[in-house]
Order: sequence, then structure tokens, then C-alpha cells
Amino acid sequence: MSTDLVTGLAGADYDPLDDSTSWWGGQKNRSRPTMPPDPAALRRQMAWRKAISGVLAEPDQIRVVFQPIADLARGTVAGYETLARIDAPVPGVGDRLSPDLWFGAADENGLGPALEGVVITRALTRLDDLPPNAFLTVNVSPHLLGTPELDEAFGSVPDLSRVVVELTEHVAFADLRSITTETQRLRAAGALIAVDDAGSGYAGLQQILELRPQLVKLDRALVAGADRDPARAALAQLLGQFAGQLDAWLLAEGIETVGELATFCRMGVPLGQGWLLGRPADEMVGLTDEVRSRILAETSRVAATEAITSVMLSNVVVATADRLDTASSTEPTVVVDAGGSPVAMFAPDPRDGVRRELPVSLRVLTSDTAEDVLMRALTRPAANRFDPVVCTDAWGQVIGLVLVDELTRHVVGARDAAHS
Repeated sequence: MSTDLVTGLAGADYDPLDDSTSWWGGQKNRSRPTMPPDPAALRRQMAWRKAISGVLAEPDQIRVVFQPIADLARGTVAGYETLARIDAPVPGVGDRLSPDLWFGAADENGLGPALEGVVITRALTRLDDLPPNAFLTVNVSPHLLGTPELDEAFGSVPDLSRVVVELTEHVAFADLRSITTETQRLRAAGALIAVDDAGSGYAGLQQILELRPQLVKLDRALVAGADRDPARAALAQLLGQFAGQLDAWLLAEGIETVGELATFCRMGVPLGQGWLLGRPADEMVGLTDEVRSRILAETSRVAATEAITSVMLSNVVVATADRLDTASSTEPTVVVDAGGSPVAMFAPDPRDGVRRELPVSLRVLTSDTAEDVLMRALTRPAANRFDPVVCTDAWGQVIGLVLVDELTRHVVGARDAAHS
């Protein structure tokens, strides 16, 4: 650009409070006429364009790093998210700028498809490095789907069956039809679709409904502090149920503390990602022994909790005292009062196996952890220590019985599995 043009712009009536300039100093698309940016903003725009063009001419300046995505049930790597790192300086702007700034500036300069295409191509060249049964996630701006540059990038490999295309931003509802068409093309080539930032707003839920992704990434705002905020955890759980109805996996993104990890393991969220589980690296590294042990420890607690239901005797006759004559003489029977609350039981006495009337010395919820139930059972008086435990729902209605010896075997088995 000539010096005369820059001088002319400097002499124009420029309003520094006009919001027509974008965050990087370029011109936003506006329907009304706007004044041009000031010389400094224009120089930043030129610097960005020159830097991006230089990176596109020498793609080796782009590093692709991989952050592990953990299987929160097995303590293994389920996949890797590919992230771009561009270390080239932008004169007058800064060094080691975040990828968001690079991609944002490229998009506003009309170079977004070219830059994303190069990153996707470089990521897909590493497919052969994937461990067995793992997937590779690539990030895509939804509005760039269908551009020649992205079509060429995705066509650079013969098979996308181990690729997850993650849509990194919400889109206007009016654009969903064209984006749905493009995602269907990717699915036909074998790819899976992921949607980022679930729970960040109604528009995001609309997008999930329309696109029907196979992977839903939970917004970091719902992950951070979920162990200390029951309301946040409850909303995350609702989104997990919503994803399950769509036959999609839920991924908790941004797990950074042991408490957050424990919360999402207990909730049964299948996938997790975050600095606690593994940081981005140049190679596809596995989980550390410490991380794996933590996940399996939480999984064992979940297994123990589920053991209440899995060892529960559900073929239990529930009857009021005046209807005992209709109860089976062979099946365990729980006697309830008029409100359905258990008051006695007829079951084999654990001391000699003879069926007789026993008191209800312990009543628990099916949501109680097995370890807690076992400890409470074993601290009962000696005469009742091994009596069956009555399980009820949240309203106090009888669901079944748990035998203490079966419960003990499950808890011990879960502990052994966690240390194997």
C-alpha cells in the first residue's frame, strides 16, 4: 500500500469509538457505509495478512499437537484432539499468539479456508500414528465446510472412519441446513461429527438437535467446579441424558482437578479431556500411570455403587401384614405398613439358612454406595449384622433386598479390579 494512501487515511475523519473495526484491527462486514480504520489498524491488518501468507507458503511453521481424550470407564486413551500451534511472529502485533487469533485474522482476511485446510491436512497425515481403537478429532469452523480448501483437505486421505470432525462454533439457525448437508457428506465418507460447548445456550441445543452429532462436548463452564456445585453437576447430568437420547457420547472438556474427575466418573460420563488427564504434546502419548490409577479408582467406586442394584434380589414379595397369606413360602417377603414403609421381613436367617421373620435393621437407597452400605451393615449389633438389607427408592417404597455376603464379594472385587 502506498504512503499516500496511508496519509490520506490518517487525514480522514476517523471515529475511534466506531465499532466497525474488529478485534484484530480489520474492517467488519457491515451493511451500512463505515469510515476506514486508522493507519495503525490498517498496518496490523497488513501485518496479519503477510504473516498468514508466509505461514501458508511454509506450512512447516505450523505444529500439530495432540491432547489425549480419556475413556473414563477403562482408564485408556479413546482418542486425540489435534490442536494447531503457530510460532511465527506477527510484526507489530506480537509473538507466540494464540491459535484463535491466527484463525480469526485469517477468516477476516479471506484466508480462513486456506489456513484451516492446511492444518487439517497436516493432522490427517498422522492417522497412521493412532493407537488401535482410537479416533482423531480435527477442529473445523462450520461456515467453512464445503469450501474447496476443506474438501481437498478431507479428500487427502481415502478413509475418514477414524476421524471426528468437531464444529468449533455455534452457527445461525438459518445456516444449519447447508451445514447439515456438508456434515452428511462427511458422514458418508466415514467421519463422525462432534459439537463443542454444549450447554452454553439455547442456540447450541438447537444446533445439536438439527445436526445430531455422535459426540457432544460439555461446555467448560459446566465442568469447572462441578464437584463443588450440585446445580452445575445436575445440569451436566441432564445434558448427558439428552446426548444419550440422541445416541451420542458426552465428553467433559477441561477437567483440571481430581474432584472434577471424580464427579464425571460417578455421573457415568464416558469421555474426559483436560490438563489433569493429559496436556497437548507433539506425539500421541498415552495416559500416565498416575492418571490411569485415578480413573480406575473412581471407576471402582462407580462399580461398587452400581453393585447395589446388580446384587439386589428383585424377586421379593412385598405385602402388608393382612395379606401375608398370599405371599410365597419360598421367596423373600418384606412386610410393609399402610404407607409402604418396610417394618419386617421373612427371609433365610444368615446364621442357619432357615426362613423366619427378621427385623428391618437397615434400610438404604439404591443410590447409596456399596462401600457405605457394607460398612453400615457390619456395624449393626452382632445378632443382626448379616441380616438382609432392604433397598428402597427415594419415596421409601421397597425395591428389593441385598444379601451382605454378596455385597461383600462385589465391594472386594471392585477394589481388586482397581489395583490390578
